[in-house]
Order: sequence, then structure tokens, then C-alpha cells
Amino acid sequence: MSKIVLYGIDMSPPVRACLVTLKALEVPFEYKVINLGTGENRSPEFLKMNPQGTVPVLDDNGIIVTDSHAICIYLCEKYAKTDALYPKELLKRTEVNQRLFFDASVIYKALWNVSSVFWIRGITEVTKERTDNVHGALRLTETLLEKPYIAGDTVTIADFCCAATVSSVPAVFDIDEQKYPRITAWLARLSELPYFEKYNNIGAKEYSTFMRSQWTKVEL
Repeated sequence: MSKIVLYGIDMSPPVRACLVTLKALEVPFEYKVINLGTGENRSPEFLKMNPQGTVPVLDDNGIIVTDSHAICIYLCEKYAKTDALYPKELLKRTEVNQRLFFDASVIYKALWNVSSVFWIRGITEVTKERTDNVHGALRLTETLLEKPYIAGDTVTIADFCCAATVSSVPAVFDIDEQKYPRITAWLARLSELPYFEKYNNIGAKEYSTFMRSQWTKVEL
């Protein structure tokens, strides 16, 4: 098997989605932490792999893949022993793909719109407009969780990607079990997976704790 290296940082939801996928597939890999604080992601070596300067980045024996959703799909297509995590049947795959795009364009976008003002401009206040956007993303996620998992009755990479983001929402506010019972049950269900606590939940808590220590005001 070729040598796989994943570049990232535990606090990043997209990185955690890839970590969980790798563990679910039981694929051996090396994990290299990138220090975003010192600008390691802006080094010439890193930018050669990913001109965007973002994590995660996957290096599969010289094949470079960026973007967590693309990485998770790539890993399933190349290394999965079954199609359980990324179904081959057209309608099932379409539903998984829709949820992956939903994560990228709705859930993660809402969370990034909150945190980006801190990372880019050093702003430590969160406006009500931004927290309302996060609640809007959660309400849509709650609606989509009609079945045990985000894309049906079984776990898929859509769960890994969406849950990595949703489990990071406490960086802004706690997820109310009364408002979002399906989300609460879903995250608890995923946490029963043998690799989910170590490779997602610990990093999500680290991210949430850090961000909350930086906010001076959050309008709810």
C-alpha cells in the first residue's frame, strides 16, 4: 500500500472529517500537524501542494488531493472494501453528494462566517446576524435528519463531514437539545463509533474551548 500523509490540525472540522474517514476505512496513514499560527500553511513547500494554503491536504504517494469532501470521496473510491460509506447506487450516492455539498455550502459556510472574522481580522465579537445564520444551518440539518443518519439508515462520509462541522458549533453557542433533538441524538449515535471520540470529538472540544476564550461578545 502506498504511503498516505494527511496534513492538518485537530481543531479544523474538515481535517477531522478526513481523520474519521481514514480510521473508518482502516487505512494506515501518517498525520502531520501544520502550524497555522506560524504560517506554515503559507510556506512555499505547502503552497506547492495546495495554492489555497488551507488544510486538509492529502498526499497519497505523490497524488495530492485538497478539500475534505474531495479527500473523503477519493479515499472511499480507492481504498474502501465495500461501498457502505460512499454507495455506488445512483440515488443513494446522489443523496450522499447532496449532503456533502450541503455541508460545504451551508453548515460550514455559516460556521466559517463566524470564525473567519476572528482569524482574518482579529474581531472578537459575534453579531446576531452571524449566530442567526448558524441557527438556520442547524434547523436545516435537523430537518434533513429524518432517518438515523444524514443520508439514510447507515453511516456514510456525509455523516463524517457534516458532523465534524456541527460538533464544532459549540465554539459559538451550545446546541440546545430541546430545539435540536435529532441533531443531539445523531451526534450521540456517531460518538458510539470506536474512532469518533478520539478523531473528532476531542478536536471539536479543543476548537470550541479556544474560540470561546477569544470571544468578548456573542449576540444570540
